[in-house]
Amino acid sequence: MKKDIYKIDNTIERILSGKNSLFLDGKEYKNVIGRLKKINYEVYLPYKTSEKVIIYTKEEPKVSLFKIDSYEELRHQDILGSILGLNISPSYLGDIIIDEDNYYFYILSELSDYIIDNLIMIGNKKVKVEELDINYLKDYERKYEEYEVIVSSLRVDNVISRIINVNRKEVLNKIKNKEIILNYDILNKGTYILKEDDIFSIRRYGKYKYIGICNTTKKDNFVIKYLKYK
Repeated sequence: MKKDIYKIDNTIERILSGKNSLFLDGKEYKNVIGRLKKINYEVYLPYKTSEKVIIYTKEEPKVSLFKIDSYEELRHQDILGSILGLNISPSYLGDIIIDEDNYYFYILSELSDYIIDNLIMIGNKKVKVEELDINYLKDYERKYEEYEVIVSSLRVDNVISRIINVNRKEVLNKIKNKEIILNYDILNKGTYILKEDDIFSIRRYGKYKYIGICNTTKKDNFVIKYLKYK
């Protein structure tokens, strides 16, 4: 918690001094703009549906887009882990995009040369990185698989149990083991009631977005809709 407060305070200081923020996730963005009510600022999105953004007041931030070339299939968590494993702060890294067999990521341009020289492995797979024009994916929109499922309540442990088809005890174990991220924070309670547009990730299962209630059944259960990130 203190670490989060320090990061937000530091971001505010950067913006007030005329510098741009680093990359902010959805929660960080809301916290920052909540304290910039009287400040004129711009929001930089590398592409249409970018999840991580940058706030700036003067010059547009310098961001680079890289493509990863690999003969083998790569996983999001391995790409993330390998980049952060180069002692790069998550705040310097933007979105990672997997579009079928193509792999991309955004990063602040000050680290471009370092990435080219050092990112040669993703996990145990050899890769090559190529810097692309920053506008190459500007019209890209994330792809999702859309599902509906019947649940007895909107408690997060109940919904996740139905989505990944395991019992609630196993879901609670995942929560205990910090394997579930909800709205960019580690989930620590299974009793949380999901709200529209909540985003959650489950280790080894993927990332999801809760859309809302579509209908109710004769037994007063809920038919809910959710998206799974591809």
